[in-house]
Amino acid sequence: MKFSTKEDLEIPIDEVFQMLSDFDGFERAILRRGADVSRTDKMSTIGVGLSWKARATVRGKKREFDVSLIEYDRPNQMLFDVKTKNMAATFLVELVALSRARTRMRVELDVRPQTLSARLLMQSAKLARNTLNRRYKTRIAHFASDLEERHKKSLRATGA
Repeated sequence: MKFSTKEDLEIPIDEVFQMLSDFDGFERAILRRGADVSRTDKMSTIGVGLSWKARATVRGKKREFDVSLIEYDRPNQMLFDVKTKNMAATFLVELVALSRARTRMRVELDVRPQTLSARLLMQSAKLARNTLNRRYKTRIAHFASDLEERHKKSLRATGA
């Protein structure tokens, strides 16, 4: 099942990519929400090969996720591979400069079942596809507005 949406941001492409590459910040945000996340690679620079193991309660059950950064094309896109016991997914973030100060962000999530029980779950999810799609688009829109707010705060802090 594929979810995709795009948002236009009033932020230059390099700055959007920089914010999206703040993996330490995302790790702290995940920890604040009660999940557990840890890096599993030994890399000192950001790039292909970064990986994480995460544990979170999803729909009342403890789930484990293995996440790997498999494409890192600064400042255009990042592609993540996500694996769980029953599902596999890819998560793509693609950026396109619309002008010097505007960027289009496209975010795509493609979830694939790996077991029979996951296939059954996906069939029931397909029945609620419109609701799930709407939730996905709303969450990405909120994330995009948070990025714009952070950008505005940083501009005010530097006096620009």
